[in-house]
Amino acid sequence: MKIISMIPARYKASRFPGKLMQDLAGKTVILRTYEATVNTQLFDDVFVVTDSEIIYNEIVNNGGKAIMSKKEHECGSDRIAEAIEFMDDVDIVVNVQGDEPFTEVASLKKLIAVFNDDPLKEIDLASLMVHIHEWEEITNPNTVKVIVDNNNFALYFSRSPIPFPRDKDVAVKYYKHKGVYAFRRQALLDFYRLPMLPLEASEKIECIRYLEYSKKIKMVETDVQGVEIDTPEDLELANKLWK
Repeated sequence: MKIISMIPARYKASRFPGKLMQDLAGKTVILRTYEATVNTQLFDDVFVVTDSEIIYNEIVNNGGKAIMSKKEHECGSDRIAEAIEFMDDVDIVVNVQGDEPFTEVASLKKLIAVFNDDPLKEIDLASLMVHIHEWEEITNPNTVKVIVDNNNFALYFSRSPIPFPRDKDVAVKYYKHKGVYAFRRQALLDFYRLPMLPLEASEKIECIRYLEYSKKIKMVETDVQGVEIDTPEDLELANKLWK
């Protein structure tokens, strides 16, 4: 299989505009993420896909590969789908978020292994989830939660606590969805061509579109929480961790 990584990168992030160009231990966040992804040595190619000339130039001027989006896009999957539409030799596309510079090898290997263990090609995409414990995080709408069946296929994603703990005596696990995906190329192109439906529009969670169109999402548990840079406070923490 030919496996590539795409890093979607918007400059105008709603909660922290320009965050990808912020300094992280002497380099920009997006460059740190790109280099970490390349350094995993898991991919035949790695690209940053962006709507910003600033981000495009940052990657290219530092010896990396970048693609400028031709259209406006609502989400990262759409941005990647446009970029790979005419890459006919690609089998698997791994979406690494541009604001996660602590990308690590073990979790990505687990994602890729899903497709090696799927000879009938029944799985459309795979993604990561992390067991979370703190009620403050479980109830935080910025934390996307996922529930799965007994084979770890996604049943639903939500910004609300799922499952709702009506019976406090039932021991349930809560999982945070990490926005790292691995797609079969065709599943990603299907996503790009299908209109948004009400559940995705309501929650503003792009992977719900796959469920609404009956795609199969295999969730892979990881112990690596990582640091997503969504706020200036996250950036401050990331700089401390890097040191």
